[in-house]
Amino acid sequence: MSATKFSNPVVSWIDHRLPIFSAAEHFASDYPTPKNLNYFWNFGSLAGFTLVVMIVTGITLAMSYTPHVDYAFGSVERIMRDVNHGWLIRYIHMNGASFFFIVVYIHMLRGLYYGSYKAPRELLWIIGVTIFLLMMATAFMGYVLPWGQMSFWGATVITNLFSALPYVGDAITTLLWGGFAVDNPTLNRFFALHYLMPFVIVGVVMLHIVALHRFGSNNPLGIDARGPQDTIPFHPYYTIKDLFGLSVFLCIFAAAVFFFPNFMGHPDNYIPANPLQTPAHIVPEWYFLPFYAILRAVPDKLGGVIAMFGAIAVLFVLPWLDRSPVRSAKFRPIFKIFFWVFVADCLLLGYLGAKPAEGIWVTLSRVGSIWYFAHFLIILPLLSVIETPRPLPQSLSQSVLGGSGAMAGAAAAPKEKA
Repeated sequence: MSATKFSNPVVSWIDHRLPIFSAAEHFASDYPTPKNLNYFWNFGSLAGFTLVVMIVTGITLAMSYTPHVDYAFGSVERIMRDVNHGWLIRYIHMNGASFFFIVVYIHMLRGLYYGSYKAPRELLWIIGVTIFLLMMATAFMGYVLPWGQMSFWGATVITNLFSALPYVGDAITTLLWGGFAVDNPTLNRFFALHYLMPFVIVGVVMLHIVALHRFGSNNPLGIDARGPQDTIPFHPYYTIKDLFGLSVFLCIFAAAVFFFPNFMGHPDNYIPANPLQTPAHIVPEWYFLPFYAILRAVPDKLGGVIAMFGAIAVLFVLPWLDRSPVRSAKFRPIFKIFFWVFVADCLLLGYLGAKPAEGIWVTLSRVGSIWYFAHFLIILPLLSVIETPRPLPQSLSQSVLGGSGAMAGAAAAPKEKA
């Protein structure tokens, strides 16, 4: 690397010996990006920003938190009342978890709609699902730390699920508890893991970015960039776009933190944990509700656990379930319909997860769960065979500059790599 690449002599001297600035410039500035990305591509950078906010606020909160069953609830109240700006830091962290999942869910739905999981980006998608799984584990353990009623009973219900596994279930449950019930060793383990996991997520995010830069970003048309005429530098075009998206996100996030900070939480978590008093209705945080509905839809405990984890596991094999050679739903009219039905089904499962496990709610949960798995295991493979996609554009530039009518022949669609 040339020592004169940067005008600043200190930066140039360092970069000549350790090319971190050149790598940063390549990844964040010179990186060629498809010229037609819309605002749904902002959510990847928003997820990274939210992760940093969660780590910074989490470290700050850990300085005043006491991971002991006798003091945890009181230490959280002390943070809220006595620590300088502690209420603000906790509300940012608490609502940040919800907004992190909102951003990631939109990011994943965008990938599903535009086929970002298809070749050659299968590993990019798998790493993304891994990040999602790590997020769920981190959020669950963090929800236990305030040691309120819903924290305690949520931990009791979820950790008990592992006891359904044959042969190893009881051993795993005892390992998670650190004893024979949810108690002080459980809280200590969850605190240690909750502190550690975000840094693991950062490492996996780095792999995600490296995998992204291997073949470049997908785009709304789902066709590959064919040269410099189809791309623009990431900076300044998309940095400005990301900053605008970030400003809108921060306005909404600030409104939640300052005006309705407890809207996405459960009021029972402001009651100290009591092992002798079971809440009337135990529910996890809202971002777990679709999977919780799938869990309760199966009458057998082991079957429910398999279904719940299967709902995430099926995402790992998605690139091989959807065999259509066309990526974007813009050119797949039948797929587009089923995609929005799938989104509605996920919203329905989220609603049902908050309802009592009785009567019509269980029946609807079973219908929604069946449709969830049918979408991936039956509908997508079937559409790959029977659907006739619309013709694809010849190139990004022709579509962007020449209008959406600049299409290739109908035979071009199956020739485009998935």
